[in-house]
Amino acid sequence: MIKNNLVLHAKRELQLAGMFDKDADYNGALAPHIIKVVETFSKGKHSGASAMISIGILEKLLRFQTLTPITNNPKEWMKVGWKMAGISLWQNKRDPSIFSKDGGKTWYNVDGK
Repeated sequence: MIKNNLVLHAKRELQLAGMFDKDADYNGALAPHIIKVVETFSKGKHSGASAMISIGILEKLLRFQTLTPITNNPKEWMKVGWKMAGISLWQNKRDPSIFSKDGGKTWYNVDGK
């Protein structure tokens, strides 16, 4: 296990929050997984700037958000609903909250974004 300030900080904060405890969410199983992610991130030996950039990108990816705009490329879309009242329903493969009724030419986000 890597022992550095970030890992030590994460471990201390998770312990203080009770996240290793058996009565924590998921019986304390989340904290060790979070520590593994922090350890892996620490191996990057980031500067302050590269850490912030990486965290921003990682957060978007973990939230299933895209890094570039959605396009009308047919490879980005999959048919999820068959024709009802003459309309097919398509879902974006890159962002599961985006749907289309015309194969990706126009779309809408069910999350209201």
